[in-house]
Amino acid sequence: MKSSSFLAFDLGASGGRGIIGELKDKVLSLNEVCRFENGMTNILGSYHWDILRLYDEIVKGIAKTNSLGIRPASIGIDTWGVDYGLLDKKGNLLGYPYAYRDHRTDTAIGEFSERVSLNRIYQLTGIQFMQFNTLFQLFAAKRDKLPVMDVATDLLFIPDLLNYMLTGIKKTEFTFATTSQLLNPSTGKWEKELFDALGIPVSIMQEIIDPGTVLGPVHKTVIDETGMKDAEVIAVASHDTGSAIAAIPATDENFAYISSGTWSLMGIESPHAIITEDSFNYSFTNEGGVNHTYRILKNIMGLWLIQESKRCWAAEGHDYSYPELAAMAEKAEPFRSLVNPDHAAFYNPVDMVSAIADYCKTHGERVPSGPDEFARCIFESLAFKYRYVLESLIKISGKKIDRIHIIGGGSQNKFLCQLTANATGLEVIAGPAEGTAIGNLLVQAMGSGYISSLAEIREIVRNSCETEIFRPVDTDKWDKVWERFVNLVTSEK
Repeated sequence: MKSSSFLAFDLGASGGRGIIGELKDKVLSLNEVCRFENGMTNILGSYHWDILRLYDEIVKGIAKTNSLGIRPASIGIDTWGVDYGLLDKKGNLLGYPYAYRDHRTDTAIGEFSERVSLNRIYQLTGIQFMQFNTLFQLFAAKRDKLPVMDVATDLLFIPDLLNYMLTGIKKTEFTFATTSQLLNPSTGKWEKELFDALGIPVSIMQEIIDPGTVLGPVHKTVIDETGMKDAEVIAVASHDTGSAIAAIPATDENFAYISSGTWSLMGIESPHAIITEDSFNYSFTNEGGVNHTYRILKNIMGLWLIQESKRCWAAEGHDYSYPELAAMAEKAEPFRSLVNPDHAAFYNPVDMVSAIADYCKTHGERVPSGPDEFARCIFESLAFKYRYVLESLIKISGKKIDRIHIIGGGSQNKFLCQLTANATGLEVIAGPAEGTAIGNLLVQAMGSGYISSLAEIREIVRNSCETEIFRPVDTDKWDKVWERFVNLVTSEK
């Protein structure tokens, strides 16, 4: 295989980076060329993304790549899910996109279900009910009579919007489209019944394209600003989890995965969507994957709990690192305090530490007394929630699962990986930590003709990345506490 390089921009809720991938003889090497911060901006009580600054950072990253003498064959962008921007008929951006944690959607699910029942919405879309889904964001925009809704002619999701700014081409990539709860997986089309219920024309949406589709060359304005010529923009699996799952170093199908970061996305890969009464009752979602696969998964609140707790402690003058918190937690008393990580109180509290303490008081759990006990509580609770979701996954799919692949930044937390093995009784394979960027790069390579299949992508990941195996221990101790955790979760239903 001849050598070629690709440029990936991987944007998360807290930051972004540009990474060059060099592919040679079925081995991928990585080189970070830029890193920048991201975050929600609170404007008069509403949370937004500074999309123009993100675009500017991407352009700077392209320029830096060019200054290093690197000429990537293509550029690909992945981001978090569901959020979008609106354009007018002249292609102008209509304001800053809302951030998914904005509270305008707090009551949107219940309100919209008065128009279309939850069961009907799920049958049409197969998507887990989360208040931030694009469906409910659009409902809130119409309910609140936002003036932009009267003049918007095009909706572009965040990676599609950034691709548009780079190329002038308006398309929507499949994996991201499925996160919106607006796509019907049976037809592969935008679901008109939901748009009619919203009072929004379906014509606002774009043509849906597969991951790996070449959009076109960068626009002349980008060439003039960066000096980068001849690079094409490829629509990768632009939902970051879609890119991450493509990079799982699996050798067969008998695995579950956890894409571990701010959110923990836990699921299985399937050749088709699973939309049944059980999947509805267990709130599983059907999101698109590479090569027309589906990611049958559940969103779990994830490392958001420790990230926000860390922020609270830093504000008090104790700026612990994540490895320090994991080491402190490992020495703390086991099973002292448990929470349901997905409780609404943890969605976007002002003070996460206080929210956890209040939850423990309300649910009869001992209140953690220091960062070590809070961290232990979070990590053990996440491990138990992974077991809870795993058992539901097996029930709805009937699939044999003999191991769990953990990818993303959370795969570097060895303590949490070991707890996950202990809680589930399954072998855990951790890595790669850079799964999202790797998936982005290798889907670009597939779109450029260097790779022929998802299986070949995973072969290259195995050739290129080290993993670490964690085997379960002390499972009997976890079994004794299991019913206590289940009671926490079921008491809230």
